[in-house]
Order: sequence, then structure tokens, then C-alpha cells
Amino acid sequence: MADSLDDSDPQLRKFQKELSAGTVSLALLAVLAGSEAPMYGYQIAKRLEQVGDGVLSGKQSALYPVLRNLSAAGLLDSHVEPSVAGPPRRYYRITEAGRTSLRQWAAAWRATRDSVDAVLEGIRT
Repeated sequence: MADSLDDSDPQLRKFQKELSAGTVSLALLAVLAGSEAPMYGYQIAKRLEQVGDGVLSGKQSALYPVLRNLSAAGLLDSHVEPSVAGPPRRYYRITEAGRTSLRQWAAAWRATRDSVDAVLEGIRT
């Protein structure tokens, strides 16, 4: 499916950017909810790339502001650990408030997805 998307179309790029604005937070919470151990940014980015068939992958640097916002909202906890191979790493884990939000956001996502899919079923492309 990703092959049929023409990334050179500016309207498509704008649509994808707007669409990903809310879904990235949902996807980040889901990745962290599925992890038994705290994860750092690069690990999260790689996991999104693997699970999302590349659709959710993007610039890794774009994840950090979202992670900071989720932390500031109390949906994630984080801590810094020294790294042998470079600068210290900030590890994130989902909080109980984050799990509650994830359940609510996932329900809202599914309702939205189902509604949009129902509308799109009648469209021929």
C-alpha cells in the first residue's frame, strides 16, 4: 500500500502530516504499553518502524517533542541512564494515567477509523 503513495504530492504530504499529528502519540503510548522494560527514543523509533510497516516511521527527532509532551502530561515517566556508547539516554515507560489514556484514545481511534472506512467504502479510486 505504501508503494501507491506519491510523496512528491504536496497535498498528500500535508494530509499525512496532519493525520500523523495525533496518531503518533497514540502509537507511542501503545509501543510503551507493550514493552516490559523502559525504552529510549531510538528503540521506540525502531519499534514503530517494524510494527507499522514504515508508515509510522519518520524522523526520529520528531518523536522527542511528543515524548516530552506525554511526560509533561503525566502519561509517561522517564529517567536518564549513562550510556557506554555515547551520551546519556532518557528511558520512558508508560504510567497508569498513560494506560488509561491509551484505552480511551484507542477507542476514539477505532470509532474514527470505522466511520471513515464506512464512508470510504462507497468511493471508487
